[in-house]
Amino acid sequence: MNNQETSNPIIGSWLCSGSSVIAELMAISGYDFLAIDVEHSPVDLEKSFGLLQAIKSGNRKCRALVRVSGNSYSENKRYLDAGADGIICPMINSKEEAQLLVDSVKYPPQGRRGVGFSRSNDYGLNLHASFNESNKSTFVCVQIEDINAIYNLDEILSVKGIDAALIGPYDLSTSMGITGDFSHPKMTKAIEDFLIICKRNKVLPGIHQVAPNPDLVKKRIKEGYKFIAYSVDITLVSSGSQKALEELRSQ
Repeated sequence: MNNQETSNPIIGSWLCSGSSVIAELMAISGYDFLAIDVEHSPVDLEKSFGLLQAIKSGNRKCRALVRVSGNSYSENKRYLDAGADGIICPMINSKEEAQLLVDSVKYPPQGRRGVGFSRSNDYGLNLHASFNESNKSTFVCVQIEDINAIYNLDEILSVKGIDAALIGPYDLSTSMGITGDFSHPKMTKAIEDFLIICKRNKVLPGIHQVAPNPDLVKKRIKEGYKFIAYSVDITLVSSGSQKALEELRSQ
């Protein structure tokens, strides 16, 4: 998933419910990644620990990511120690913030991540091998959610170690005073710039497709997105349940 030249889109989803059963089932379903949302849900580090285990129990190949609550050296490190395969970090607006993120998730000499016995290295039993592998495999994604981040995107993506950039359409539109107006010329221009700059820097362009609509995902892929977060666990459960009930009651 760290290969920026991938020809196939990477498709995953968000986990907000905190349910290890749902996390395991979604991993079994075959998603490329599942991202535990610590920013916009009550899920904390302790709950995430069980979710990370559940994802790998369902599918060892499914990348278990965490969207942290902010760009904190200590928080990023602790979720990686708990076994996360990578970090999605919100509100990255400058090169300096991007560098702080990479420093917190990569071991020296590429970064400044501290070393400790943890789940990420089999509690010390596989320390040296995991240390060497981690810098190669740990997935790093910056969230682009402000117009200033678009202006600074070339500098942000110049930081070595960034694999993907995930656009936040609601926050981005809000930063321009056009909340939710995705067809506004300002928004259209920002998204066009985002895709061009990601391609130029060989970083995977990503987006969260909130509505559980496969046709919209196909549209995003045609637009050039390579890293797609498809809906949210709670939305997939509620929409599926509602649809089934409506069909039953229509008989």
